[in-house]
Amino acid sequence: MIFDINKKKRIMRYENQRQGNGGVILLFSDENIEIGRCTYMVIPSESKLIISFVLVHKEFEGKGMGKLLVEAAIQFARENGWKIFPHCSYAHSVMKKMDHVKDILIPH
Repeated sequence: MIFDINKKKRIMRYENQRQGNGGVILLFSDENIEIGRCTYMVIPSESKLIISFVLVHKEFEGKGMGKLLVEAAIQFARENGWKIFPHCSYAHSVMKKMDHVKDILIPH
């Protein structure tokens, strides 16, 4: 799955690379430089996506890129009818502040 967003006149590209029950969502700049990644595991029998960790490369930190990766994971989970358990402390802290994900957030 590849989709683009236009944010502040820059186009960034997400790429979801799934392998079995795991995967990684990659975020690339308009110059095709990797900005960061969000790794996850899926437990189909429980309709659950577990966010393992979110990583943003140093030069892109503090610019909201981690939150964009979490939002991409939320969209992916919603498209598949899954709930999300944010094992990653960053993803957990971001998601608990989002009212629009309370219906799919599995609390710690």
